[in-house]
Amino acid sequence: LRGSCHVQSPAVPRERIRLSRMAYAYGEAMPREEEEAMAAASWYVIQVPTGAERKLCDLIEHMAPEGAVEECFSPRYATQMKRAGEWVDVEKPLLPGYVIVVSSRLDLVIRALREIPEFTRLLKIGESFVPLASDERAWIEALTNNGSRCVDMSVGVMDGEHVVVLSGPLRGREALITSVNRHKNLAFVELEICGRRVATKVGLGIVGRREDIPASKGDSLRR
Repeated sequence: LRGSCHVQSPAVPRERIRLSRMAYAYGEAMPREEEEAMAAASWYVIQVPTGAERKLCDLIEHMAPEGAVEECFSPRYATQMKRAGEWVDVEKPLLPGYVIVVSSRLDLVIRALREIPEFTRLLKIGESFVPLASDERAWIEALTNNGSRCVDMSVGVMDGEHVVVLSGPLRGREALITSVNRHKNLAFVELEICGRRVATKVGLGIVGRREDIPASKGDSLRR
């Protein structure tokens, strides 16, 4: 999924569309003009071999006719891992084994997939190929940027057995979290993609227990 993921009307400023996506992702109604601006190209999910997401994105873009694919990406998440005793920043696939193609010409995308020797399968519901629903797409768009489809790492604290996210994309979305691995800076979450519940991981650093965090430090983490 390369380039612009939607066609914007001159009357709908880019920032207004961005803010509307975020509001929609949090349950508010999206104005009709922004809905129409988002609807110009649809987002389709393609299953590919796990670990080959970036390679297949390049192949799809190469094989598709010019203009058929607006963007092709494998969403990723940022976290930290310990290597040689030190924490380092890394990026991991958000949806291992899947890529997302943004296109208004599904017929040309299907034709390109048939020419690729590696395994690819366009997801469908029943017998129909269907794009991501508006709420599924809005979640990804609200948490990532075109050209850098990576979910930033969140920071949180434990409040008893519950997680309170102080900053990052999971703030206010704790209900998505099913469990955490404090040692690996990971939160396990469940999302809905093409009508299917998908378990995945995102970066979450737990900095302590809520009662142990001074109010001043908690405020700074929330910024």
